[in-house]
This record gives sequence, C-alpha cells and structure tokens, in this order.
Amino acid sequence: MAAPLELFCWKGDYGLPSVDVDCLTVLAYAKFAGAPLKVHKITNPWRSPTGTLPALKTREGGSISQPSKIIIHLRKQKYNADYDLSAKEGADTLAFVSLLEEKLLPALVRIEHLLLFHRRFPILFFYPPSLSFCRSARLMSVLCTELSLLHVMSRHLYRDAFECMTLLSQRLGSQKFFFGDFPSSLDAYVFAHLAPLLKIKLPNGKLQQHLNSLNNLQQYCTNILALYFPSDARGHKIHAPPDSSDFGNEPHKRRNQILSALFAVGAMLGYAILTGILTIKRERPQLKNSSHDDEDDEDED
Repeated sequence: MAAPLELFCWKGDYGLPSVDVDCLTVLAYAKFAGAPLKVHKITNPWRSPTGTLPALKTREGGSISQPSKIIIHLRKQKYNADYDLSAKEGADTLAFVSLLEEKLLPALVRIEHLLLFHRRFPILFFYPPSLSFCRSARLMSVLCTELSLLHVMSRHLYRDAFECMTLLSQRLGSQKFFFGDFPSSLDAYVFAHLAPLLKIKLPNGKLQQHLNSLNNLQQYCTNILALYFPSDARGHKIHAPPDSSDFGNEPHKRRNQILSALFAVGAMLGYAILTGILTIKRERPQLKNSSHDDEDDEDED
C-alpha cells in the first residue's frame, strides 16, 4: 500500500481550517479535487519537512512547498479540479489568480503586518531556518515601518482591493462556483484570499465591510466552509476585535513590546551592516617607532 500524501500547514482559527492564505489554497484545492491527504496542522514551521508552510510530503519521500507546485503535483497524481475546464476557462483562471496577487494580496499583507504588531512575541522567532538572516531582517525592517504607520494604509491598496473584490463579485454572479456547479483551482485561490477577510477580526475593518457588502462573495465563502470544512466552521469561537482596550489588558504587555522593539532594532542594524548601509571601521593604534622614542628620550635628557 502506497504511503499517503502528507500536508503540513498552519493551524486554523476563527472557524477557518488554516489562518494562512497559501495553506488555505492548498487545503481547498485538495478538498475540491478529492485528494486524500494526511494533514498536520502546526504552529511551528521547523516541524515541516521543508521548513516552510505549506509543505507536501510525497509518496516517494520528497517534499514540495509553494501552493502552485503542490497543486501541480496533485494534478500529476490525478487529483485535478480543473479537468473539465475549457481552454478559455483555464485562461480566465490564470488572469484572475494574477488579479488576486496583484490587487488583493498586497492589502492582505499590510493587514497581516498590523496583526503581527498585536502578537505577543517577535515574529522572527517563528520564521523557518530556510530564510536567510538578511531576508528575515529585511522583513523585520518592513514590519517596523508598518508599526510606525499602524493605523495608516495606503489609499491605492484599498482602492485596488475594493476593485478586485467587486470584479470577483461580478464574475461570480449568482453561480455556486466561478465555473458553474463544481469548484476549480480558481475557487481555491479566491476562497483562500477572501475567507480570512470574512472571518478574522481585523484592526481596520474597511476591507471586511466591503466584502460583507458583496452578498454573493460572502455567501460563497460561507458555503465552501460549510460544505468542505464543516468541523472547522462548527468549532468556531467568537474572538473579540483586537482593539486597543483588549491589548491594553494583556499581561506582560510592556515587557513584550520592549522585547519586540529590541529585536526589531537588532534585526535592522544587522540588515544595515550586511547590505553596506552601515559600516563599522576599526582603527588600530599606531605603534611608536622605538628609535624615535629613544631620540625623544635623549632630547628630554
């Protein structure tokens, strides 16, 4: 009997099977394609065979990361949710996935940075070893910029995200899924990008409000959760919005903020040194010439 395919992904919360967009994409596609996966939901990327999440452990003993590569592997194993799509529908899938990544994903990343600010420990403590220090420090530098602009989000990010969701709503219309009665890879990508916006209580709710105003997209995500992830939907616990009053009551808040700030400063300094922005010069003390010293002594005498 062949070994099962094993998927390692971030643990879920808020009624979602995972809180990570990439992991949600793979989980949804596997459900749509009927792929029998043994799923490991974890909170430590070091426990993944690739040091990243999501990661697929194949029957041959290899490991694959990145949603697109995992989906390609599942298709090769004859788990293909796009089998009945026409050439035009395949082209539409590529176009809308690009739209999601270009228009909606940047806003989600910005929101993720805002959420990271409210976590209790510096995020780099949880980053996998496959990330170089330089790359990790660059991320922390970005996060520190976000912390200084905690309640500011660029207007063009909102505009692009709103336009993307509106286009998706118009394309979906009254259909159950984007290409009719059966879900495809496009549904996996769209669901993965929209479901966190629908379910997670965010520091800034403008995108959430816009999604809730698009009734067909809201119902679309709700139906996928109920049909394909019923246990997660049933186990949903209501979380209070992460406003200032909630975080003001966290124990050890000041200590954790200080630790995060110190770690951020260290990461930025390391990044600046590695990239040449900041250089450290060490000057060696010059040794006096012994003969010169003797001459000085003779003069003094």
